[in-house]
Order: sequence, then structure tokens, then C-alpha cells
Amino acid sequence: MPYPRLPLTALRRGDHVERLARLAVGLVLYGVALALMVRAGIGLAPWDVLSTGIVAQTGLSYGVVVVATSVLVLLAWIPLRQRVRFGTVANTITIGPVADVVLRVLPEQTAWWAQGLTFALGLALLAVASGLYISADHGPGPRDGLMLGLNRRLGWRIGVARTAIEVTVLAIGWLLGGQVGIGTALEALLIGPMVAVTIPALARRRPAAETPGAPPAATPAEPSPGAPTRDSSTPVADLPEARLP
Repeated sequence: MPYPRLPLTALRRGDHVERLARLAVGLVLYGVALALMVRAGIGLAPWDVLSTGIVAQTGLSYGVVVVATSVLVLLAWIPLRQRVRFGTVANTITIGPVADVVLRVLPEQTAWWAQGLTFALGLALLAVASGLYISADHGPGPRDGLMLGLNRRLGWRIGVARTAIEVTVLAIGWLLGGQVGIGTALEALLIGPMVAVTIPALARRRPAAETPGAPPAATPAEPSPGAPTRDSSTPVADLPEARLP
């Protein structure tokens, strides 16, 4: 599915500050989530399999590899003419260092129950983090932007582009010795439905009357004689205009 352009409330300075806060918190939590899933040791998403494979072959830190691969992916945006936004740059430089900090203090898990619990916590945190930084609407991360660029410039369907990219990086990461396991399958199956819940739950919707280009709200007409009137005892939830579609 395309990267959403959400109808966020961003008409006042406080709204912009809130969006920046969402982005910052989301990216920090994303780095923490990746570190938890790495320490679980039961498998990772394709791009993280690639990162751990490069770590295994080079001895570089996980965070350094995440930043380096993000920069390389951004270079692939150039021929696709994909526009870099503030959130894209913040994503590139934030997630890797945060993950490295957490990896330094969090030991690798070896007991099966600890591995499962750590992975589950990381996956849940990843969904919340994704909901926060995507709902901030400051632009896609490098990897999502590559998928969207292939869709926009080459006409690849989003599903085809994502599958082609992730199968390729998963295969390369596996050959390099990256973490492939049951967690890889669980992440692939669960993260989509989880993010489908967290994005709308965390997004701030702009009222229709405040949306740029939207027609002005109609002025309430005077009630006709004999028409029923609404009094303060009517519960708001029972009014037709209070019910969302």
C-alpha cells in the first residue's frame, strides 16, 4: 500500500511541534524495537537480516550498518527522482545509533521464553513506533521510499516492488549469515495488520471544515415552527453527526 498522506491537523505552530515530537519519539522507539528483536535471536525482517549479515562479515556495529545501508538506498532514489523529506533524513541518522545504544546494554537472550518475550515486545514496539513516525507525515523512510519510487517511476505495483526488494535483500542477508528464523516469518505475517491498527489509532485527523480546499461548513438553519428541538439532555453519542462512518 502507498505511503499515506494523512489528513493531519497542522495549521498552528503547536501542531507542527507535536508532529516533530511524534517523529522523534517514533524513530527512537523504532531503534529500540530493532535492538530488542536482534537480541531475541529468532529471526528478523528482510532488511534487518541483511544488516546482521553485513555485521557478521565485517565486524561493524549494527547501527553503523543500518545507517550505511540507508544512505546507499537513498542514492538509489536519485534515478527514481524520489523527493527526500525531513523525516527521511531523520530516519536515516536516528534509528541505527539508537539501536546501537540499546544493544550495548541489552544482553543476548538464550532461554526460549526470554527470546519469545523479547521478540514479541520488540514487534509490538515496532508497530507503535511505525504508527507514530508515519502519522507525523514528514516523509517515508529510505526503504519505503525506494518501493514507492519503483511504483511511481517504473510502474511497478506496490506489492510487486515490495516483494521483489525484500526477497532480494533476504536472500543476500541469509547468504551473508544474517538472522533468519521463525521471527522472520512472524514479522512478515503480523507487522502489516499491527501497523494497520496503530497508524489510524495514533493519527490526528483534521476536521473536514479545517481541511485546505474543503467547502465551508454549512450554517445551521433556524428550526421551523413545530420542529423538534435538541436540549442539553440528549447524549452527544446519540446525535447523528456524532457518529463516525
